Amino acid sequence: MKTLKTLLVIGLIFVGLSSFTALIQEEWKVPAKYENMTNPIPADEDAAIGKSLYNKHCKSCHGKEGFGDGTKADDLEGDLGDFSTEEFQAQSDGALYYKTTIGRDDMPEYTKKMPDDEDRWLIVNYMRTLAE
Repeated sequence: MKTLKTLLVIGLIFVGLSSFTALIQEEWKVPAKYENMTNPIPADEDAAIGKSLYNKHCKSCHGKEGFGDGTKADDLEGDLGDFSTEEFQAQSDGALYYKTTIGRDDMPEYTKKMPDDEDRWLIVNYMRTLAE
């Protein structure tokens, strides 16, 4: 009986740890090639287009203000980010461009949905306007 209780406790601990580690998302590594990219679009150029593209492609998951609270957010796993935070805004434009372009997990790759690189750079510029 003591062995059964011990196995039950070990099993519960294992299940608990497994559930916890599923909530921890691996760091998103950005290749140096992208990290060091310079945004070719001036921040104030075509701002309305950047906002429109964000609303069309990003808002449903990331939310109107970029808090990660869009209408589809509850159906997704992982951290959707909060674009208003200093931590998010500290990322390079190239890193944001990479994440927007390549995606991972629930974040889709956007090279097919948005084949024009300039459009993705405009979204990066718009994400900058969501700072606190």
